[in-house]
Amino acid sequence: MIAAAPAALRLLAEGLHATPFDVLGAHPDPGGGWTVRAWAPGADEVVVVFEGAADEGATAPAREITAQRRVEAPVFEANWPGPSVPRYRLRVDGVAREDPYRFEPVRRDGQLARIREPDGRVHELLGAHPIDHQGVVGTVFAVWAPGARAVSVVGSFNEWDALAHPMRARGSSGVWELFVPGVGPGELYKYRIASHYREQTLLKSDPCGRAMQLRPDTASVVPAPSEHEWTDDAWIAARREVSGAEAPMSIYEVHLSSWRRSEGADPRAGEPGWLDYRALADELIPYVVDLGFTHIELLPITEHPYDESWGYQTVGYFAPTARHGDADGLRHFVDRAHAEGIGVLLDWVPAHFPTDAHGLGRFDGTALYEHIDPRKGVHPDWGTYIFNYARPEVTAFLVSSALYWIEEFHIDGLRLDAVASMLYLDYSRHDGAWIPNEFGGRENTEASAFLRTLNRTVHAEHPGVTVAAEESTAWPGVTHPIPTGGLGFDLKWNMGWMHDTLEAMQTDPLFRKGVYDRLTFGITYAWAERFLLPFSHDEVVHLKGSMLRKMPGEALDRFANLRLLYGYQWAQPGKKLLFMGGELATWDEWDAEGELDWPLLEAPLHRGVHDWVRALNRAYARYPALHEQDWSSHGFEWLDCHDAERTTLAWLRWSYDWEDHLAVVCNMTPVAWEGYRLALPFPGRYEVVLDSTSDEFAGAGTLEERVYETVEEPCLGRDQYVELTLPALSMLVLAPVPSHGG
Repeated sequence: MIAAAPAALRLLAEGLHATPFDVLGAHPDPGGGWTVRAWAPGADEVVVVFEGAADEGATAPAREITAQRRVEAPVFEANWPGPSVPRYRLRVDGVAREDPYRFEPVRRDGQLARIREPDGRVHELLGAHPIDHQGVVGTVFAVWAPGARAVSVVGSFNEWDALAHPMRARGSSGVWELFVPGVGPGELYKYRIASHYREQTLLKSDPCGRAMQLRPDTASVVPAPSEHEWTDDAWIAARREVSGAEAPMSIYEVHLSSWRRSEGADPRAGEPGWLDYRALADELIPYVVDLGFTHIELLPITEHPYDESWGYQTVGYFAPTARHGDADGLRHFVDRAHAEGIGVLLDWVPAHFPTDAHGLGRFDGTALYEHIDPRKGVHPDWGTYIFNYARPEVTAFLVSSALYWIEEFHIDGLRLDAVASMLYLDYSRHDGAWIPNEFGGRENTEASAFLRTLNRTVHAEHPGVTVAAEESTAWPGVTHPIPTGGLGFDLKWNMGWMHDTLEAMQTDPLFRKGVYDRLTFGITYAWAERFLLPFSHDEVVHLKGSMLRKMPGEALDRFANLRLLYGYQWAQPGKKLLFMGGELATWDEWDAEGELDWPLLEAPLHRGVHDWVRALNRAYARYPALHEQDWSSHGFEWLDCHDAERTTLAWLRWSYDWEDHLAVVCNMTPVAWEGYRLALPFPGRYEVVLDSTSDEFAGAGTLEERVYETVEEPCLGRDQYVELTLPALSMLVLAPVPSHGG
């Protein structure tokens, strides 16, 4: 028997051996035979049970050899005299178990190279995967920690013993791997990392873990294989058209934890009452269908420890939050949405991550996922770490996360949060607190390269999936094709339009003529990008007030202004987004610890806004002119954008069919304008198809007629007009009445 070096055994005993398979398992003796070394901390007796030599036949009886304990460490040695070692098992203090150190590596060396490739799907290689390996059921654990001196997996299956399961380093890849027999779904685990840096010992959740405990607990969970059977093949096949440039896209933005809670729950008493994904499928999806939205956008459902971050401080980039149930529940939710014709978008955060001790930060004692220099690696506003986009493994990790949600959960698109903070090195930093790029500029070339890689990969792998950027600056070409120098996004949130519009609408209507240009300026750049017009969660928190509270005037005027605002949004070029509760005209701003104020639907004024949003969505889908050329200047034409004195605006929306057009007119004042002349492109009859002041929506209902005949007389460069009394604080949409004769 050849003895293991005492130094190696001491390293094992200290949890510092990087290559435990060099010592443990079966090893040939120079003089013949084999030595089996079993690792059994805390054990009194280990028996090695050999199945019998291969040359003795399948019926050869098993042989049991009591192993001898080494003095230096809890290593037990037994000798097998044959030319080859047969399969064996261990009996530790009378309990039979497999020896993890008799198994070959699960991942091949060539596979591990994928952790540096953008389309490498890192989550398929790393993390915890229940498998059948060499005829034995268990779980393979793998983690990237190149700065570690040693790594072990600890968990509920080994009583969190830091010494029980040391992992093997896989060459120069930086990956540590171990197959642990008998471990299955539901087991809790973390990685115990002994770092070279300052001889630290860290306890970390799995960066590629596909399930995690609910806060305040922080362990990763070995995931169960999915049992969900998808039924959305037709939806996926048609997704390119559903989310295309010419299709209507109206998004209902939702924070699942506070949309609705179970009856009787008291969040402030520790009873959050969160609905699970299946209950949300039963309640949220029909509600969205009834309102006429085409998509649901979920605030981040990636696992996060801090409720008040709303998911934006992500720890589990591959783990659906346990707040709403399991992964198959989420699959059911998305499948149900697709069955009802609703796309599902996910808010996703590649800009930064929190500093929680169990998370990605200083993962192996070094700045692994984040940039080492705080001027590039720490966000000054949020106290979070910023990803190191120059590192191929980090890019591969993030792109893999994006692909994971699309492929595993059939997500139809991603909205990237805080893109502006990624693109600029001086974002929210004073002079001297940021590092110029290689050209001396303020642009983060590494982050922009990552974004191009992300968009290129997602669109190549999944045509029709939408990738949107929340980007508030004038960075050129956010939604332009990558070959022409763009970033390759499908959509850019039009934050400038949103701020200008809210400034105008929050102004006393009698003085809106002073901010008239806020309502017209957006068209000057409306086709520079493919824009989405958002009124998101960010506008109804942190004392900004609800959408209704933003509106000036007494109660009736507030509601009239809000209906006018939504009508203006839906009739402007660009896709639409409204945060939950906006359709209820809530008085209070969003409370993430509660739920929406559902009883408001019993009040006529609030129900009126709800029904107005439904009417807008249905008109948006019905009339191609409102969506077909959202991103083309050919789809929009001013009729009048110079009437600041009366503060009215009028424009045309065109479809590809010139006969299919709509005229929109807005009166931004509380004064009804009699004898208002609305210039129109063609003679004939025009019908009012949307009226924000209709009594159907709890408005004043002052419009005298629904159908108007044009007057053949020049008006604002047109040859005809209709004359009407334009209601106060109104938005009207007129459609030509088809002629049915010669």
